[in-house]
Amino acid sequence: MKKTTGFDRSTTKKWHAATQAVRGGTWRSEHGETSEALFLTSGYSYDNAESVAARFSGEEQGMTYSRLQNPTVAMLEERIALIEGAEACRVQSSGMAAMTTALLSQLSAGDHIVSAKAAFGSCRWLVDTLCPRFGIESTVVEGSDNAAWERAIRPNTKVFFFETPANPTLDIVDMAYVCGLAKAHGITSVVDNAFATAVLQRPLEFGADVVAYSATKLMEGQGRVLAGAVCGTEKFMNEVLLPFQRNTGPNLSPFNAWVVLKGLETLQLRAQRQSENALAVGQAIEGRVARMLHPGLASHPQYELASRQMDACGPIFAFELPGGAAQAMAFLNALELVDISNNIGDSRSLCCHPWTTTHYGVSPDVRLDMGVGEGLLRINIGLEDPRDVIADLDQALTRVGL
Repeated sequence: MKKTTGFDRSTTKKWHAATQAVRGGTWRSEHGETSEALFLTSGYSYDNAESVAARFSGEEQGMTYSRLQNPTVAMLEERIALIEGAEACRVQSSGMAAMTTALLSQLSAGDHIVSAKAAFGSCRWLVDTLCPRFGIESTVVEGSDNAAWERAIRPNTKVFFFETPANPTLDIVDMAYVCGLAKAHGITSVVDNAFATAVLQRPLEFGADVVAYSATKLMEGQGRVLAGAVCGTEKFMNEVLLPFQRNTGPNLSPFNAWVVLKGLETLQLRAQRQSENALAVGQAIEGRVARMLHPGLASHPQYELASRQMDACGPIFAFELPGGAAQAMAFLNALELVDISNNIGDSRSLCCHPWTTTHYGVSPDVRLDMGVGEGLLRINIGLEDPRDVIADLDQALTRVGL
């Protein structure tokens, strides 16, 4: 593989994010292909025994095994790192593989993790259930309460973990404060940025140490494949995360990497348009629902903070119906255009009931403590004409008596 003139890292770092998303990290073979090549191979051959020994020892650059390196995967990692403004990136087989790797690679028995209580259900399961199984203590706090983060610190606290905006309640964490607090105490901050991606929000600029993703969502953008990513310093990636990933194997397939590469080419366009569409839809139905959770609307209690941290608020928001689960289910069944689906970041508008889907794996008490009530619905606004989405939500609300 060769990198054609103008595609080396020193050059691509100077480009703006939209250009990096299309061309960053591109390698070209002797054939000069314009679209990234797809390398469907598990292993590699070598010119001689000395060469393979040198590669495994790190004395010689080159591929050894696709659990560790693959040209297509490496292109995706370089591109995500460039967009993120990070020194390095490693991709994983799914978003939850990325979250698990980001946490367990740096935590051991006797350590303590502090997490925001509002989070994706599987992320709360990691903190509440998996970590304690391995002797890792955990504390959950109200993510929007800056003082709560400081009160939760113990001598053995190693990690702060949170997502902002949170899934599905759209809670916003003050990244500058919380990440600054973490640095002051020698704690590593891990931010789940899946709801925004770096084209809408850049946690590293607010002091985050590690940024993790479900690339399945906005990065891929069309509901085709699963993928995850973790970004940070080269030191963290090589000395902390890579040994864990190499030996446990949560690696992304070359095909899925290639699909995400194609998704990144339109990420900025999609994220901006879907954010605009979501704001229009949220404004249209706000007066029809019991509670609206949209950080782009002035009614959101953290609207000012969201405006400072985000270029736009993304395609996802939540709203609550007064009639609980029965009314929420009836609303979903009344939808004609919007699909019932638990994915987000898709180019299609999707809606789900977190109580019975994304957060079903945590107890009812935990769901309620997180702000996930039985009448809460989460919606991802896609690239359709927002007038059609508004009309569909309007008729569904009417049919359930709202």
